[in-house]
Amino acid sequence: MNGLIAIGAILSLVALLYFISALRHLRRGRLLRAGGSATMCAATAALGTAGILLFMSYLGYQRLTAESLVGDIQFTQTGPEEFTARLMIEGHLDHLVTLRGNEWQLDARVVTWKPPATILGLEPVYQLERLSGRYSSIDRERSEPRTVHGLAEEQILDLWSTVRKFPKLAPGVDAYYGTATYLPMADRARFRITMSRDALVARPVNEEARKAVGEWSQVAE
Repeated sequence: MNGLIAIGAILSLVALLYFISALRHLRRGRLLRAGGSATMCAATAALGTAGILLFMSYLGYQRLTAESLVGDIQFTQTGPEEFTARLMIEGHLDHLVTLRGNEWQLDARVVTWKPPATILGLEPVYQLERLSGRYSSIDRERSEPRTVHGLAEEQILDLWSTVRKFPKLAPGVDAYYGTATYLPMADRARFRITMSRDALVARPVNEEARKAVGEWSQVAE
């Protein structure tokens, strides 16, 4: 982490030096040299700005040091195969949404690192992406109306999107992938969600959730 801050500071300093150089050349009438310094200043400043935006995006992701608690999700049935889901994320505001179907699914993005990124103190990170309702029947999944709610905040320059679009510009990325967990919905059922080193995990917390999972497993078999 300190390495990222140092690189950002160095790029900002270099851009400032080029800017000062451009002003000096301009005052002495050296237009060609002034233009060259101004170009280098703009390029360095652009790199520094992109680095800062990516760093801010990185801070928006959650660290993965071990199995980490993501939060809890609880359901209240409001109609036939319609539920109000309350997603209580650790350190964030609650999300209260409507889901249709008989199952719920939570998706997340994961980014892991390798040298030289690990030398900079970067840790594996994840970000919740979406919460959706789904149907256990594939035919119904194709024909019934679905409900999907985004959980990731919009950013000017997002870490995940940048890595996907420009993989060659991110040599320190070891892997980037999506992970999801899904379980049945039931009235008053509550589940605890954690993130392991490589996947989302959901476990029933109360009797309603345990009963729903038990019945769901028997149907799946």
